[in-house]
Amino acid sequence: MTMSVPERISESGGKEEESEDESEILEESPCGRWQKRKEQLSQGNVPGIESASLAMDTEEGVEVVWNEVQFSDKKVFKAHEDRIREMFENLMQVEHPNIVKFHKYWLDMRENRARVIFITEYMSSGSLKQFLKKTKKNHKTMNVKAWKRWCTQILSALSYLHSCDPPIIHGNLTCDTIFIQHNGLIKIGSVWHRLFVNVFPEAIHGNVHQHRDETRNQHYFAPEYGLAEDDYSIDIYSFGICALEMAVLEIQANGDTAVSKEAIAHAGQSLEDPLMREFTQSCVRTEAKMRPTAHDLLFHRVLFEVHSLKLLAAHCFISNQYLLPENCVEEKTKAIDPNGIMAEINHSDRPGIQLKYSHVSPLELDKFP
Repeated sequence: MTMSVPERISESGGKEEESEDESEILEESPCGRWQKRKEQLSQGNVPGIESASLAMDTEEGVEVVWNEVQFSDKKVFKAHEDRIREMFENLMQVEHPNIVKFHKYWLDMRENRARVIFITEYMSSGSLKQFLKKTKKNHKTMNVKAWKRWCTQILSALSYLHSCDPPIIHGNLTCDTIFIQHNGLIKIGSVWHRLFVNVFPEAIHGNVHQHRDETRNQHYFAPEYGLAEDDYSIDIYSFGICALEMAVLEIQANGDTAVSKEAIAHAGQSLEDPLMREFTQSCVRTEAKMRPTAHDLLFHRVLFEVHSLKLLAAHCFISNQYLLPENCVEEKTKAIDPNGIMAEINHSDRPGIQLKYSHVSPLELDKFP
């Protein structure tokens, strides 16, 4: 899935509006649904990706990303084929509203080449990093409610990945691999990165470029990253840096290309809200075992808020459970006429719709106001 913001570029390298030449169809998927266009996307920091082009989903009528990974040796490709299929089949099962969608993949092996092609969702709105830069440039501060919503969405995606069987470790979470749509929905990309690089880095054509190799991104990665014992906690560390960067808009590097530990500590101390400080600091602890899980963080006091009236009602309900039998809803509905009208929708130009109590299971009635 896309790791950098996919900017449209011309063959000369400059950004420009789409032309008829760029919309030319170069190739189709075996099923005919996906059509690769000439217009390439700027994704230079995607490890192992030989090219990424804009494509069209002819069934849905939307733009997608056509990713290609070239293999330098067909024999090596054949040796890895079963593992490749297994990995991509697992990725096809990843389904979460806050994760960039992985649509389809197929293998292409010919006399002169061997490659993997996979289709991912096209995130046209830009990365979180870009949004933060624009916000800072306009001399604005981050809205706390927006920060909480974004943290919740990112953690929801991480919690989902870590609960998969086997667990999926992202391993490349930065503000460049988190995308924000115009409606405020957050999506994380590059979910396949760690699996892909770890399974067959030596077989990919060209240099396998790891995001961690970039000096400007090293502060996102936990101290134990790349060691045999690293686990989901490396994602928690990366999330903590992202959450901190979202709060302060930018962690100052003091002229250096790399962000220092001192700069991270200073940014954390600059947070006025003590709960936000506690929240971010718990994520970036040096000792991996001391970091909370994504699920735990979702219920941290800074994110998980319950309205006082709801909380009071819950306490009253628990305190008086003996007054409410387990089948109280079922017992209550016994006295209701099954032919009674529960809801009605009126239309001015056609007959209305009536929903009777008999149309709904008694167990579902408690969902209606």
